[in-house]
Amino acid sequence: MKNIKVIYLAGGCFWGTEGYFKRLSGIKKTIVGYANGLSDETNYESVARTDHAETVKIYYDFSRISLTEILLHYFRIIDPKSINRQGNDIGRQYRTGIYWEEGDSESEEIVRDFMAYEEEKLGKLAVETSVLKNFVKAEDYHQDYLDKNPMGYCHVNLSLAEDPIINDDREFLNKSKREELDDISYDVMANSGTERPFTSDLNDEYRKGIYVDKLSRKPLFVSSDKFDAGCGWPSFSRPIISTYLDEEVDTSYGMVRTEVRSKSSDSHLGHVFPDGPADMGGLRYCINGAALDFIPYEDMDEEGYSDYKIFVK
Repeated sequence: MKNIKVIYLAGGCFWGTEGYFKRLSGIKKTIVGYANGLSDETNYESVARTDHAETVKIYYDFSRISLTEILLHYFRIIDPKSINRQGNDIGRQYRTGIYWEEGDSESEEIVRDFMAYEEEKLGKLAVETSVLKNFVKAEDYHQDYLDKNPMGYCHVNLSLAEDPIINDDREFLNKSKREELDDISYDVMANSGTERPFTSDLNDEYRKGIYVDKLSRKPLFVSSDKFDAGCGWPSFSRPIISTYLDEEVDTSYGMVRTEVRSKSSDSHLGHVFPDGPADMGGLRYCINGAALDFIPYEDMDEEGYSDYKIFVK
């Protein structure tokens, strides 16, 4: 599968953990199983004896959702300080853990950075982090359990998957864009215009930081995902948060393209094309600099963007 990476999450009973992540955009496939036990064989009846943790193997499209965003969701549905217990489920098989495959140094680095970020806020955590060992696929009746048994036991509030992962109510809706923008920005954001290539200072901006909607001030892109496409417009491989943008079919000028719009201000930003760097997911979000402002990393706390610093690598 194109653009697919894998991470393994132990979050208590795997029925609810799987049910939650299946609701997220960018999650392509899930398999429930048992991980990081003492042997390469186990089953539901033996899992306590073999010391495996109930775990969900998650296949995700990294051009649509980042591992950091996935981990924020994971921490939303677990108690990261609870030892061998989540919800009403008690036992070593219900411990929490984040596991990556052997040789996946990129995921390991992201996980370790994320854990340091959370421990700075919360103190010592009980979440196990290590390379994956002895993953055993669970019995068929456990796969997609809540799809087959909608009234089945679930320790996770699945409806949380629909809520914003960061509490950020910045928006600019039902207000006059004309009063807030210069002529070029207004033409772009209100009239779906396009700035001339190589005219935006942001095209050559490569400091650490975030790029925000010029009207709503909501973060849309991060410097870690920016690259030089040579096209003359700021280019990114994905949005900072998967739910912050809308994509619509654009048939203007006799072409069929995918328009990119900011949800928080209902404004045109640019277009997304499937010709980005393959190692970054293959997408190119070609964005008008006139629709964005740049916030340097060192100014993010003062400007109210502390919660987004974990995305800046």
